[in-house]
Formats: sequence, structure tokens, C-alpha cells
Amino acid sequence: MELLLTYDVSTITPEGKNRLRRVAKLCEGYGMRVQKSVFEIVCTEPELLLLIDKVQRIIDHDEDSIRIYKVPKGSFRSVRVFGTAKPLPHDDALIL
Repeated sequence: MELLLTYDVSTITPEGKNRLRRVAKLCEGYGMRVQKSVFEIVCTEPELLLLIDKVQRIIDHDEDSIRIYKVPKGSFRSVRVFGTAKPLPHDDALIL
């Protein structure tokens, strides 16, 4: 499945800045950053469930926001990009 994951983590406190780094690092393990807080992710249903569990353990549910959108398969291949944005090779292996 293909997903867009977006996040908005409050960074007013040092703890918030730490949560932001942890969420970003977690997302880097699942997909490709396309904007500062937006990731394109290709995963299976079990991987999605694991990602959701992990992100919920990191965020402050009263201050932070995570959105995960399921998009139709093939959406990343047909994306239109402008400016400095580049299409990403989602079919290649993700190397950490």
C-alpha cells in the first residue's frame, strides 16, 4: 500500500524537540521524506500497524498531530512535481 504521512510536532519545549527528532527518525525507517514533515511510504498492512503503534508511543496526544493517508497504488509513480521537488524511486530498496 502507498501512504502519505504528515506530522506536526510541538517544539516549544526540549521534550517536544526530542519527539520531533524521534518521529522523523521513525518515518525515515519506513519511507522517503518529500517535504520537511511529509513522507511517502510503501508498506504492508502489518508494517502500517507497527508504524502506528510506534508513532503513538512517541507523540504527545495533547500537543502533536499525525495524519496518515492511504493513496491508490501507483500514485507515487504518477506524481507531478514542480520546483526543486524530484520524483523518488519507491520501487528501489530502502537503505538505512
